[in-house]
Amino acid sequence: MDAVTSLAPSSPARALAREVLIRGPISRGDLASRLGLSVASLTRLSKPLLDAGVLRESEEAGVASIGRPVRPLEISPDAHRFVGVKLTGDTAAAVATNLKADVAGTGERALPSHAIEDVVDAIVGAVADLGAIDQFSGIGISIGGRVNADSSVLRAPFLGWRDVPLADLVRQRTGLPVVVENDVVTLTIAEQWFGAGRGEKDFAVLTVGAGVGYGLVINDVVIAPPDAGLGLVGHYPLDPTGPRCMDGHRGCSSAVLTIPAICSQFAASTGEQRSYAEILALAARGHPVAQGVVEAAGTALGLLVSAVANLTMVDLVILSGEGMDLADVAGPSLHAAIDYHRDPEASPVRLSRQPTDFAQWARGAAAVVIQRTILGTLR
Repeated sequence: MDAVTSLAPSSPARALAREVLIRGPISRGDLASRLGLSVASLTRLSKPLLDAGVLRESEEAGVASIGRPVRPLEISPDAHRFVGVKLTGDTAAAVATNLKADVAGTGERALPSHAIEDVVDAIVGAVADLGAIDQFSGIGISIGGRVNADSSVLRAPFLGWRDVPLADLVRQRTGLPVVVENDVVTLTIAEQWFGAGRGEKDFAVLTVGAGVGYGLVINDVVIAPPDAGLGLVGHYPLDPTGPRCMDGHRGCSSAVLTIPAICSQFAASTGEQRSYAEILALAARGHPVAQGVVEAAGTALGLLVSAVANLTMVDLVILSGEGMDLADVAGPSLHAAIDYHRDPEASPVRLSRQPTDFAQWARGAAAVVIQRTILGTLR
């Protein structure tokens, strides 16, 4: 397992805080049972969290088996505030959240260029737009690329970066703890904690946008190997007769599913330059070329979903990303492909469509900084 970064709780106190964060309000008895702890151990571990204001007793009292009123434990959401930033090739989109990653404010700064100083300026400006910097407890940044364990960016193709100590640079400007992580990893964590994956031990996340992303949770652990930021699912072959991607792979997911790929295919067939939204709208109205391109992409997406479900044996696949409106327009093709590539006796694949705006990605970045700063300090 040394090749995989475990993003599961690694101490009893951290596991306790995370369990309350995800499932609270929760009774002490249920909490002790889920964590395999005695009530005495639970009381000892929860006391410093209660004293620090991270946990609190819910106002909704229950009744214990011997008739005494008991108060379930829950997160105190306003004990800390955080900022999550989704960094793209064009913008730094930011959200302010509480300890439960509820969004309290949003902001966005355009990147003047991809120069490191300009990008850091945009991030710091986006944070400042959300409030006084000293009111926040940490900053999380999600980026499409490969990120080291120390939050330095090893490779970010959309920015043309290699070996950039982004967390250190933002930390120097703000004085706050800063965590940088691959964007699909952060989104997967957000879904695990607060979204469609909450309460699910096993699920996968597929995203479509400028690229194709893949996240996986097995036995309540986010699987995040060092190569998670390389976008390897983008190389997965889907159509042996399809177009080639920029790396020369014929019919891979990047070549047939991404927003640029679909726009390029439509333009090649019609000579018209149309936006992605326009192509989807044309397909919905029965435009023959748009419909052909979109239905083929829906079939390819269904093949990718079934491959993920077949290989990992999860039955929940969460669909997200700014290009995932494809799943709505090409729904029949998507579901037909999933059914075709699954064993008829296999569990049905559950699909969950999630919001596709950048705020959702930024919220994932906030979830990671919550995990690694507040929960990461617990022993």
